[in-house]
Parts: sequence; C-alpha cells; structure tokens
Amino acid sequence: MEEVMKQISGWLALLLFFGATFSGPASAATPVMARSEFQSAMRKLWEDHITWTRLYIVSAIADLPDAEPTAQRLLENQVDLGNAIKPYYGDAAGNKLTVLLKEHITIAADVIAAAKENNAGKLNDANSRWYANADAIAAFLSSANPHAWPQDEMKSMMHEHLKATTAEVVARLKKDWQADITAYDNVHRQILGMADMLSRGIESQFSTKFN
Repeated sequence: MEEVMKQISGWLALLLFFGATFSGPASAATPVMARSEFQSAMRKLWEDHITWTRLYIVSAIADLPDAEPTAQRLLENQVDLGNAIKPYYGDAAGNKLTVLLKEHITIAADVIAAAKENNAGKLNDANSRWYANADAIAAFLSSANPHAWPQDEMKSMMHEHLKATTAEVVARLKKDWQADITAYDNVHRQILGMADMLSRGIESQFSTKFN
C-alpha cells in the first residue's frame, strides 16, 4: 500500500506540473519534483513530438485518410510542450513556445508536400522558412536560459532535428524501408538528447524546485 501511495503521489505531481498555469516565472506554488520524474516527463513529451510527426509523415505520403486528425494530434503536442515550461517561465513564454512549435509543424507539412510533389521551388521556400523557424526557437530558448542553453548549441541541436526528420521523409518517399527505420532511430536518439538538455537546463536554473 505504501508503494502504491508513493506512485500516486508521483503522478499527482506530474499532473500538477503539466496542468499548472502561472502568471510569472518560477512561482512559489510550482510543485517540487524529483529530477528523474521531470526528465522522464520531458522525454515523454518530445517522444510524442517525433512519434506523431512520424505517423503524419507516413499518412501524408501515402494519402491516408487519417493524415488530418494525426496532424491535429501533433499540434496538440506543441501545446503540451508550451505548457510544460509555464511553471518556470510563465504563461507568456509557454504560449510563445507553442506558437513557434506549431509553426515548426505546419512548415514541416509544407516541406513534406513539396517533396512529395518533387517541386524544387516550393521545397526551397519551405526549407528556408523551416530553418528560420528553428533559429527562432533556438533564440527564444537561449534567451530564457542562456547559461544552460547557449544559442549556438540550441541552433545546432534544432538543425540536427530538421536534418534527421528530412532524412526520414526522403527515405519514406524513396520507399527505402531500411533507411526509413534507421532515420527514425536517429530522430529518436537526437530528440532524447534535446529533451535531456532542456530538462537539465530547467533543473539547474530552478534548483530549489527539484529534489
């Protein structure tokens, strides 16, 4: 019974963390969490990001009827990611991250569509917008925590994410299934590194909120 109560208590802390909204950064009401729980929660959010992205890639390229609802579920994940930083950086920052991440997803859809059409002009335009958005996300995150998230490192990490996702799209279009599997494995490894960098940065900046 004691072990069950501990598990319930841990999940309640996670629900409070991801459901809380605060008017400013690092509110005193922010629940204290174990670092391991926080890291796992952050990894789950970013794994959802790449999982629903992959499902959208598969559906969009194959013209499956679930492409649109899958895209909507993917966009919901961007709201979840924005909400995850609100207890530490405030509502405005969380909402801004959501806006930037939604742009990341909608532009990615343009990249996939242009690549599928083999339209070089549209693809170049979409790629330019995609990388500009990635740089904006990197700059935004770095401004919130420049010590843990130097802008150059964040920019590099975002670019790696785009390149890994592009490899996934290309392999899928070519029907190179082994390359497709390898590409997704690379996407997965890369996103876990990003998630860990973000969680460590928040933990170091708000050390009193973790145990």
